[in-house]
Amino acid sequence: MTALPAPADFAPRHQVQRIVAASGSSFAAGMRLLPRRRREAIFAVYAFCRIVDDISDGTSSPREKAEGLALWEDEVGRIFRRIPRTPVGEELVRAAEIYALPRREFDLILEGMRMDAEGMVAPDPVRLERYVRCVAGAVGLLSMRIFGAWRGDVSRRFGLSLARAMQLTNILRDVEEDAGMGRLYLPAPLLEAAGIPPDPDLACRHPALPEVRRQLGLVARTQFQRARAAQGAHSWPRILPALVMMGPYERLLGQMEADWTRPPARRSGWRKAADGLACAAGGLTWR
Repeated sequence: MTALPAPADFAPRHQVQRIVAASGSSFAAGMRLLPRRRREAIFAVYAFCRIVDDISDGTSSPREKAEGLALWEDEVGRIFRRIPRTPVGEELVRAAEIYALPRREFDLILEGMRMDAEGMVAPDPVRLERYVRCVAGAVGLLSMRIFGAWRGDVSRRFGLSLARAMQLTNILRDVEEDAGMGRLYLPAPLLEAAGIPPDPDLACRHPALPEVRRQLGLVARTQFQRARAAQGAHSWPRILPALVMMGPYERLLGQMEADWTRPPARRSGWRKAADGLACAAGGLTWR
């Protein structure tokens, strides 16, 4: 049975920071803009996501993956009863109490990880939307609370639209990489209309793939536009980390839109940072 990580000899906060540092996430720049307490909270959420994502993406058997995720489902329950068993859980107890983080969003993240572990191949639009809501939307809504940007429905629109845009951009970029794991996140109706079989290996080599990518790219672009429409209701300093994360993804989508037949060029860390700062500067309004 997959075991939860054993408590470390050093402070739980150091364990969380080590997980974030090891991930090499492009989100780190945005997260580090936060004041210390908020930064610690978002790091804890990210570490939780990293751990459960590693379980779902790992090489373990389906049964072992299910057991590992079940243990983290139990840990989420323990977090909200304030009796965690893991260093990440200890940090999440503090974050949940300080920023009123709803348990439902953590449950949704785990639901999305189970969908990945069970296999995602040419999902129908409802299943794809549910998946994106779970793995991206939940993180977006938790982040808005930790940023101190939560303003109700408009924050929900901003957080969910931005999360959808970024996740769909990931899907469009990673078709070939996902195929290597036996996954194909492109929705079944688009594949069927283009005559592409719902097979990851065949789909990633099919000549009609650029057209399917283009059509899903239109959806991603619309979500970025919706996020921009909602961002003005928020204080710029409060959503600055979100805008810094948004910039590289919007640039990535633009690269793919320029030519759907070619993979986008990889951008260095400093170029991604520049993209983020440009996006943040474009949204500069003080409230």
